[in-house]
Amino acid sequence: MARRLPRSTRTSRAPHVDALPVGAVAGRRGLADGEGVEVEVAYVWFLDHQSEALMRIGISVGSAFAPGDPREGPRTVIAQVRAARDAGLDTLSIGDHHSTGPGVYLQNTPMLGRLLAEWDDRPAGCLFLVPLWNPVLLAEHVGTLAAIASGPFIVQAGLGGGGAQFRAMGIPIERRAALLAEGIGVVKALLEGDAVSSTIFGIKDAKVAPVPTQGIEWWVGGGVATAIDRAARLGDCWYGNADLTPESAASAIDMYSEACARHDRIPIRIPIRKDVLIADSSAEAERAGDALMAAGYRGFERAAVAYGDPDGVAQQLAVFGELGFTDVIVRTMTTATDAAVHTVELAGEVQRRLAGR
Repeated sequence: MARRLPRSTRTSRAPHVDALPVGAVAGRRGLADGEGVEVEVAYVWFLDHQSEALMRIGISVGSAFAPGDPREGPRTVIAQVRAARDAGLDTLSIGDHHSTGPGVYLQNTPMLGRLLAEWDDRPAGCLFLVPLWNPVLLAEHVGTLAAIASGPFIVQAGLGGGGAQFRAMGIPIERRAALLAEGIGVVKALLEGDAVSSTIFGIKDAKVAPVPTQGIEWWVGGGVATAIDRAARLGDCWYGNADLTPESAASAIDMYSEACARHDRIPIRIPIRKDVLIADSSAEAERAGDALMAAGYRGFERAAVAYGDPDGVAQQLAVFGELGFTDVIVRTMTTATDAAVHTVELAGEVQRRLAGR
């Protein structure tokens, strides 16, 4: 794009040290005196402050299903969202994937439009694999969904992986990093009401309506240093990957801290995705969870997922709050309707336990 986009109004510039609460300057993470110190101190305060607060639990409702009755998947998704609403979970979101047949993947924007009828004024949104989307179409979908939503709208921006879906969508996978950065910039500008042109996307003088009246939260995903730096530059927050263990999450959040200091940013939250299975008894959950892990569940390590009874899962997730994550966005490890819905119901119990830790 030819013009520089304005800094997001939802992500704060770091406050001056003198403006922070008493005790906020507890540590400087080894930075030398000079430019950047105040930013880093402010960010240390953010992490310390957030680790003392309630860790919020949201849901990223699973939308991938085995082949079968195409109506069964939406019914399961709707049942989970009703359970999440009643359990008091904080945010609702749904994923994005393409060209998955014969496996079923319910597409994000029509499904979320239906789910918003079950939700209230808590935040809601979608993951978008931005390189696979025309940014004008993406902005139009976001603008419409934000107009339907009663509360804040979240865009979770992802790079996307898997050569098959890129080939199916006619997008060279080697261009995905450039397309992600440009796409975020174009969509942000369109949602601010600007007329936008982009050589990379081959669009000229595009303009969309409706545009959101209360702003958009941009959660930008990434797992390696360059992607985490990009999240600090372009997003209102970084969105931690589901495969992070406590050990790898600690390293990643340190990278994000350093990136926020470099770019003079303070995130509005720091969410992380976690796959969970919760049952009334730890023995029941461990039988089901151990079987899934033995079958190679998503190639994840055991420490990357959480399963057990509500007390056990709260203990497994609390470590991420201690690292500085403010939100855990859960997805059920099972797609079986009854077990998935019960996991979501019990996630409300997990949230209440985390509030009292």
